Amino acid sequence: MTRRPRTVSGAAAPGRIEVPLVPTVLLADADPGARAMVRDALLEGTGPTDLRAVATARELIAYLEDELDDDRPTPRPSLILIDLDLPDTSTGALDAVRAIKCNPDLRRIPVVVLARNPEPDQVHAAYDAGANTLISKPVTFLALVKLMKVFTAYWLELAVLPGDQP
Repeated sequence: MTRRPRTVSGAAAPGRIEVPLVPTVLLADADPGARAMVRDALLEGTGPTDLRAVATARELIAYLEDELDDDRPTPRPSLILIDLDLPDTSTGALDAVRAIKCNPDLRRIPVVVLARNPEPDQVHAAYDAGANTLISKPVTFLALVKLMKVFTAYWLELAVLPGDQP
């Protein structure tokens, strides 16, 4: 289960329905246990985040295109985390990274690829696909908490990123 962000109604700006008060992190990982660990690690982190999770590359792209089959709004993520071992195809994760980075409305969203023991060719392929960084998945929960604190602090608090406009 993910946390829902508090929102502000769009009364202040015509045409806006909701504006999240916390950054949205979109996680694409097929393993429900890994998704739960990331959720729990983010809860231990430095600041509040709205974690959204999908299990496949297709669901990731559908989320980003706001085409999921449910009625909930899909807030634009501030950061996308993609497990290198996503199902769909042998290169599902990298195909998703390429699709994000080729889309003018999405290409400026930072994409972090997570991999277990990445081989040099996987590292090259991730960066060639457009990933902003590749990080080895930590083995322990405490290491995951530390990692989440560090890179969410960097990507969501310190880094100066372009706005939502293409």
